[in-house]
Amino acid sequence: MFVSMKLFENRTFIGERAQFMSSDKQYFNCVFKDGESPLKESKNIDIRMCEFQWKYPIWYSHNVKVINSKFLETARSGVWYTDHIEIIDSCIDAPKTFRRSSNIKLVNVDMLNAKETFWNCQNVELRNVKARGDYFCFNSEHFEISELYLDGNYCFDGAKNITIRNSTLNSKDSFWNSENITVIDCIINGEYLAWNAKNITFINCKIISHQGLCYMENVRLINCELIDTDLCFEFCKDIDADIINVVDSIKNPSSGIIRVKGVKELILEEEVVNRNMTTIVIDGKQI
Repeated sequence: MFVSMKLFENRTFIGERAQFMSSDKQYFNCVFKDGESPLKESKNIDIRMCEFQWKYPIWYSHNVKVINSKFLETARSGVWYTDHIEIIDSCIDAPKTFRRSSNIKLVNVDMLNAKETFWNCQNVELRNVKARGDYFCFNSEHFEISELYLDGNYCFDGAKNITIRNSTLNSKDSFWNSENITVIDCIINGEYLAWNAKNITFINCKIISHQGLCYMENVRLINCELIDTDLCFEFCKDIDADIINVVDSIKNPSSGIIRVKGVKELILEEEVVNRNMTTIVIDGKQI
């Protein structure tokens, strides 16, 4: 990865800031244990087949590559205030990883305890990542995601400029307060989906959500299924929805057009919304 690197092999590092301000070094089959912030203020480092056993391992660092390595649960708050870090074929068991960091790439990574991970981060690529934990990707922006399997509530709250493909999100209250979101070929399972979101598009998605898709502005659904979804679109503005199945219920949309295969219950309360502001087409017929 880098030229003229000093190699540390089969070493155990103990104590606080054990490799403080490390630069142009490669670590192979090493263990970082019993000491906070072992690689704080590091730059141009290559880490392979290593294990991090204590907290704050990579802070204020630049140009880091991690391959076939593991962050134990005790290596919490692992990567903060860091830019240009790539993690490949690795396991992160620790919570609160990645805060206020940028230019991050994860490929083939398991995040078994991803609680409060990716907060206030920018310019991130995730590919084939499995994550479990609440509050994933809070107030972050500019993410390109494919093959994410996420099991955790409240994901992408306040996020902006996010594209997600071929992924599964088991998450209630996902995408709240988010903006400029595109979700393609995904499964989303969780109640109260995307409230207060702006400029959000779902393409070829399967959505299961009690009272989902409410209080939104400029929401697009293209060739989507809304399964076991009720009371959707309440007070949504500028809807353009193409739904290919029968929906349980739609309630008081504010404006736009909804094309749907069928609706078990359509709730339009004239004292609440202007019925003329929303066009509803059921099985090809405008009602």
